[in-house]
Amino acid sequence: VHLGELDVPGGTPVPVWMSREQFAYWSHTHLTIDVVPGRGAGFSVEAPTGRRFLIRSRLFTDDEVAALGGTAP
Repeated sequence: VHLGELDVPGGTPVPVWMSREQFAYWSHTHLTIDVVPGRGAGFSVEAPTGRRFLIRSRLFTDDEVAALGGTAP
């Protein structure tokens, strides 16, 4: 599932994808992806830059769920 594009200053947008199974699991949440200083594991940005991805999540509000055409859990 294509979630959207990350805006990269001075670069081209980076597409963000998630498996259908992961999307079903996370479909009730708002995800924010940031790049922050520090070390992490598993993503190519970390090795050469000293930065890591940080993903924050929160549950959608009832209004957000309604706007997406769904029903709140």
